[in-house]
Amino acid sequence: MPLTKTAAGHDSSSASAQSPAAPADLHAGRNRLVIGILIVSAFVVILNETIMSVALPTLMADLDISAASAQWLTTGFLLTMAVIIPVTGFLLQRFHTRQIFLLAMILFSAGTLLGAAAPGFAVLLIARVVQASGTAIMLPLLMTTAMTLVAPAARGRTMGNISIVISVAPAIGPTISGIILSALSWRFMFIIVLPIAVAALVLGAVKIQNVTEPRKVPLDVLSVILSAFAFGGLLYGLSAIGESASHAPAPVPPLLPFAVGVAALVLFIFRQVRLARVSAPLLDLRTFRSRNFSISIAMIAVSSIALFGSLIVLPIYMQSVLGLDTLTTGLMLLPGGLIMGVLSPVVGRIYDKAGPTALLVAGSVLVSASLWIMATALNADTPALMIPAVHVVLSIGLAMTFTPLFTSALGSLKPSLYSHGSAILNTVQQVMGGAGTALFVTLLSTGTADRLAQGAGELEATAAGVQTAFLAGACISLLAVAAGFFVRNPAAQGEAPLPAAH
Repeated sequence: MPLTKTAAGHDSSSASAQSPAAPADLHAGRNRLVIGILIVSAFVVILNETIMSVALPTLMADLDISAASAQWLTTGFLLTMAVIIPVTGFLLQRFHTRQIFLLAMILFSAGTLLGAAAPGFAVLLIARVVQASGTAIMLPLLMTTAMTLVAPAARGRTMGNISIVISVAPAIGPTISGIILSALSWRFMFIIVLPIAVAALVLGAVKIQNVTEPRKVPLDVLSVILSAFAFGGLLYGLSAIGESASHAPAPVPPLLPFAVGVAALVLFIFRQVRLARVSAPLLDLRTFRSRNFSISIAMIAVSSIALFGSLIVLPIYMQSVLGLDTLTTGLMLLPGGLIMGVLSPVVGRIYDKAGPTALLVAGSVLVSASLWIMATALNADTPALMIPAVHVVLSIGLAMTFTPLFTSALGSLKPSLYSHGSAILNTVQQVMGGAGTALFVTLLSTGTADRLAQGAGELEATAAGVQTAFLAGACISLLAVAAGFFVRNPAAQGEAPLPAAH
């Protein structure tokens, strides 16, 4: 098929850079295999985003490091993700599917091996950064490939499976690490993952075929630098604000990196708008011309705040207030993660038949209701069994929101914008997940300090801080309830995919 070019040099045919050369029905088996391998591989790499959180006390004792230093094993992972994900829009256009997959899994496997053998904290931190580099590439690759290969009528089901990777893997990471640490040393968090990662690498090297056609696009180095300062600065600043609220020493004033991030983000946006007129931007912000994409991204931001904020505060409440041990804490949060995984494909099938609106409204109401319950009912005398019950409600709500949002957001774009859309989506999720963590931790710490100043006991004060954190999340969740009414099925409403360039 001949391809026409626009003034900016982009392919205007819908069968251009992101489309397979042959009809999809001739390659259905190949496509299912490629997506299946990517889903399994992505689950393994995303799991490591939160697997270290429960292990921090153990690492502090074994490596003789402070809490502030240990926290960098998670913060460094998230920072690396935030810096690299924006570049994946370029990588997915410039290189073959198989090349990008091998790069991602080699990086992740190498980081995992280095972590298992790390002699001290410095090497372990480097290992986490290398792991995160592979993770940052894998998730946009999965989403872009799925949108390219799967017909619109079946995308909900596929995105339901992808939601297991994006939402369930981080949710069960603390549970898995708690189980491992109850019987083995922290090194086994890497040793157990390593053969699975290598097996996925070998299977992908043998089975994955190239399903997209790369094209030559320029890489704007200044945009890469600005994006690193923007998203890295925002996430580091948010993490530093959360740490300072918990009275951890900060190497720099917490607001400084945040201010640098905001300034760099403004410059980055102006740079991308200018490049869109004359060349190829690093992230094509014309995706936001789609009303559906914009509203969906806003809801993903709110849902990420709720997910990551609750993941950090609930274990603190269960251990510090209710007195539960690490293993019990992880096991009590496991049902919610499992239910989210079971429901995500079901929600995808419902989306294919009924569209996103009803799912999003019902899901956002459940998320909001669970946060309001946590904000009003969690105290020093709360029965422990109430926690998994409320967490299950929260998980059901999140399962009903993530899949429709991913599908509606990317389905509103032209195929040549899938790579940009998935990079934006994943960047927003990482940064807003960091924002949720910082917000919840800050409010938890300040709420606790206020009650201690009033003469309350330690347990009562901590419980009050937990309620303060969840109250903020509950208020923010009301925005998602309202926005859910405005998300539509792109196919049903006849929304024309956005052009790649003008």
